[in-house]
Amino acid sequence: MTVLKSIVLCLALANIGYFLWMRGIAQSAAVAGMAAAPATLRLASEVPAPGAGPAAAPDSGVANSANGAASDAVAPALARTAVAAPASAKRCVTVGPFKEVSEAAHAASTLRGAGYDPRQRVVDGDVWAGVWVYLPLPASHAASDQVLAKLKAAGIDDSLVMPGPAEGSVISLGLFSEQKRAQARVTQVQALGLSPGVADRRRSGNLYWIDIDLKPADGALNPADLQGDAGHINRLEVRACPAPAAPDAPAASGS
Repeated sequence: MTVLKSIVLCLALANIGYFLWMRGIAQSAAVAGMAAAPATLRLASEVPAPGAGPAAAPDSGVANSANGAASDAVAPALARTAVAAPASAKRCVTVGPFKEVSEAAHAASTLRGAGYDPRQRVVDGDVWAGVWVYLPLPASHAASDQVLAKLKAAGIDDSLVMPGPAEGSVISLGLFSEQKRAQARVTQVQALGLSPGVADRRRSGNLYWIDIDLKPADGALNPADLQGDAGHINRLEVRACPAPAAPDAPAASGS
């Protein structure tokens, strides 16, 4: 019995030893496998979809590289375009007002000969009619008759009583579109011992303006270059062209 117990004890110890030996080998292999394959971090977008081939990842990398290269090429091109494109906004000016179509046509012809493309506009406004020479009306009727007779005797036949520039009436001595003629009438009346007044006369009517686009190297436009007859008073101005009128909004249709 003692021998049999010894044999059983030896077999038990052998089984325990074999079990421990096997456990040690398995754990060593697992640790070695983990050391051989280091862990890597992957985004969710990098995980291939079920059924996708292993070649998908390299293709997407090539596409991203191509897109990046294209963006790098386009950005400098846009920058060069922005620098190369000058701010060439047109400088439009308008000259006027002209009282007569013939005066506007003369100015347009002069501008066209200088290489411009004139465009005529017609607007309603106060037209300068000329320089008005007049005399204050004497207080009494008899004094007025004496002044009129004196003027007519001096050859001023177009004198007549009419409303003045302010309240009350005056004796009109003529309306002149030329400064020389107006000044000659003033001198003639002063020689009679009278003191005439001078005022601008205006009336409502059509005014003509000429629009042109200035050249890049042009300076200020001189309206005196567009005057018509010598001595004729035009009183021209040069302004910026008016802004184009906004288009009318479409009428809302009823339901």
